[in-house]
Amino acid sequence: MAIRAFMKHCAAVAVAATVAGLGLTAPAQAAPQPLPYVALGDSYSAASGVLPLDPSASPLCARSTANYPHVLAQRTGATLKDVTCGAAQTKDYAGAQYPGVPPQLDALGADTRLVTMTIGGNDNNTFISTVLACASAGIATAGQGHPCTTLYGDTFTDDIDNKTYPAVKAALQATRNKAPQARVAILGYPWIMPPTAKAGCFLKMPIASGDVPYVRDIQTHLNDAVRRAAAETGAIYVDLSKASEGHDACQSAGTRWVEPALFGTNFVPVHPNARGEAAMADLAIGALGL
Repeated sequence: MAIRAFMKHCAAVAVAATVAGLGLTAPAQAAPQPLPYVALGDSYSAASGVLPLDPSASPLCARSTANYPHVLAQRTGATLKDVTCGAAQTKDYAGAQYPGVPPQLDALGADTRLVTMTIGGNDNNTFISTVLACASAGIATAGQGHPCTTLYGDTFTDDIDNKTYPAVKAALQATRNKAPQARVAILGYPWIMPPTAKAGCFLKMPIASGDVPYVRDIQTHLNDAVRRAAAETGAIYVDLSKASEGHDACQSAGTRWVEPALFGTNFVPVHPNARGEAAMADLAIGALGL
């Protein structure tokens, strides 16, 4: 039995040597190709205000290499084409935002397999109008009462329903038309304000105490419009509401994901910091199953 086993072993060695001598090898498995990824969107996608700036982008876009698209690409190995740009609105998907900054949809193609974005917050100047109007009203009353609620009522939420929601839905559908093979994810906006007035926050975010829930509700309304637009176009909605709770602009420097209007660290206030962008990347990766 020992001799028979020895002879089988010798035969196997001989066959292996013959195969090697002929240069025959087992077929190697092809390495997986990097995921072709295009990042669209506004300053929350571009991480405007976070250093270092992306040297390949127009300075007008204030795009950071620490934005969530870059973080997502680094963590997943995706091949990133980043056309995010600060102050972008949905209209800038089909039209040039600035001279030398092409329409964002031009970056998409039949080979695109992943698209992410945040968009809608600049349509109708929702974010900037809310912050400026309510801050001005809050300063006028030294932080007391709810002057912004009284002055503006349903103005902002009506604009979101009647203008922003259909515009975001159209932008998502246009994205799908340009990149029919891609998974499309749109992120909600992380909380800017806490649910109720927080002691000491008026110095950083000068919103009257009674207007804090009002400002928060405007953002809730915007995120819900984005969610509905995603659901109706087959896109993935990345919900930040639960994860970003307790990381708003009123929190301490080591906790907040969004920098305040005053005494923050970003050169563009009321925008996510690097910590917030990294968290947005984590949530997008989880929602996409990457």
